[in-house]
Amino acid sequence: MYKIGLSSCGKKPYTKLFEEFSTNGITEMEISEDYYDEFDYREIYRLSEESGVNLWSLHLPFWYNDISSCDKEQRENALKIYFEIIKKGSDIGIDKFIVHPSFEPVMGDRNEHLKHSRDSLSKLADICERSGSVICAEDLPRSCIGHSAEEMKFLTSDDNRIKICFDTNHITTEKPEDIIRVLADKIVTLHVSDFDFIDERHWLPGEGQINWNAVFEALKQIEYNGVFMYEISYECPETITRGRKLTASDFTRNANELFNGKEFTFPWIIQKRKEER
Repeated sequence: MYKIGLSSCGKKPYTKLFEEFSTNGITEMEISEDYYDEFDYREIYRLSEESGVNLWSLHLPFWYNDISSCDKEQRENALKIYFEIIKKGSDIGIDKFIVHPSFEPVMGDRNEHLKHSRDSLSKLADICERSGSVICAEDLPRSCIGHSAEEMKFLTSDDNRIKICFDTNHITTEKPEDIIRVLADKIVTLHVSDFDFIDERHWLPGEGQINWNAVFEALKQIEYNGVFMYEISYECPETITRGRKLTASDFTRNANELFNGKEFTFPWIIQKRKEER
């Protein structure tokens, strides 16, 4: 149904990661690092070319970078960091850059944060437009800016160049399928994971409560033609028990089961189903 992608989620070394992706049918990668100061863009490009794994997107670092800050200097510092990364990423062919509309907690006047975030996104869109890429605002959880479909519409409605990376496990007060229909053609890429509608979990689809058939129907209705990009670490989070780390092959299997409407066969999910019965 869709090409299968997986975020690097800070995993290293990249040589092994590209080999794992290529061997297991994961054709797309999102580069995601906390810091890019020493990131070797040319080496990543070489590994992408050799492995045949496409560099689909790059996640801009969000730690302490707040484009919604009411402090002008803080906003400008964040944008300066992002401008440099976008330029270097664009130079190796990456054309989608994912950005968080805020850091957290959001303090003070929320409307001011929303306005500053929207203005910053337009400035990022300016830089992306010059390099032939797009900026993608990501919906966020909890108190963050972008924690509802309404806020995501506000952030993107005045500038058609601003697109959306829809994260399926961030907004807890609305169903993912409903959000997809509201945001529609603004969505150009995904962050796929499951959760319990209490807080973000980044679980493997089938481990949470998302109705994936409904999600696929909504994606079909908006004619989404991007990648099915998992944003899940190999490591097991503290919020769930699996018994072992995930592997690249687990994502391929999970995606094929999702695409074909089959029951999930991951061992933990099978055990959970038995216990529920």
